[in-house]
Amino acid sequence: METNQKIVVMNAGKMNFDGTMDFQTLSADTIVHADTKPEEFIEKIKGARAIVTKELPVPATLIEQFPDSVELIVEAGTGYNNIDIEAARKRHITVCNIPAYSSERVAHTAVMMLLALSSSMQRQIGMLAKNDRSNFTEHLKVPHTEVNGKTLGVVGAGNIGSEVVKIGLALGMKVLIYKRHKGIDIENVKYVSLEQLLKQSDYLSLHCPLTPETHHIIDKNAIALMKPTAFLINTARGALIDEPALIEALSTGKIAGAGLDVQEQEPPAADNPLYKLDNVILTPHIGWKGYETRQRLLGIIRDNIQGFFNGKPINVVSA
Repeated sequence: METNQKIVVMNAGKMNFDGTMDFQTLSADTIVHADTKPEEFIEKIKGARAIVTKELPVPATLIEQFPDSVELIVEAGTGYNNIDIEAARKRHITVCNIPAYSSERVAHTAVMMLLALSSSMQRQIGMLAKNDRSNFTEHLKVPHTEVNGKTLGVVGAGNIGSEVVKIGLALGMKVLIYKRHKGIDIENVKYVSLEQLLKQSDYLSLHCPLTPETHHIIDKNAIALMKPTAFLINTARGALIDEPALIEALSTGKIAGAGLDVQEQEPPAADNPLYKLDNVILTPHIGWKGYETRQRLLGIIRDNIQGFFNGKPINVVSA
């Protein structure tokens, strides 16, 4: 029986920014690092059987140097595009992810943005910050529209996208879904092509994984198909959107606004125009960062590792 249960958490600081997560519950032999630079990676995982990463790049050049002791990589999140899966397979290293731990919380973030955009909340807050109270003393000077009866377009309808669909229907919206494998149309829900979805959506919410096929799925050409009154919401991965093309569209009124919990570079550069556009809601990838969400994350990390150690791996993405 394998006795080595050494676990190394490579960048706990990204998850445990408030000190509420106890990684020592993973095993009796757990080493926790707040962060790890590429040149420190191999030294830190010596003797480890399992390693835990959170959106930390693990390219083939690193995996090829892994000590033979490493058998498992746990990506502490749903997306695992940061890990070279093929390189892991070649080394017979299992890769697991953490599906569905933040589905409701991320969906709520997307819907929060949808509702805030529909009521120009960002602009109203900005006006008050400048001591402009004209919305109170005169009349409402910014758009304020109902979402019921509007069309919500959802790209990708996995765990998170499905939650967004449910809430959209509860709000009285019509829903269009674009995904690789079409489902069955039901009342107020239709599966359509990406082109149809772009043309018809009043609110477009992205919930697909980042792959070579979905990289910049929303580019200049896609944006050109959208309504000038449409809003774009992204709580998935920043690189799903061609950011310069989006900034140009937001600056010139080609679309009405955007809610972005993720960006191509996180955090965005200090001079990124997204910080100053008043038709943009910008948040620092908060969708998965709630206290309850991160405690659930820790529990599934533990389940993944113990399942693997007991010969019953779960949530495997490298098979």
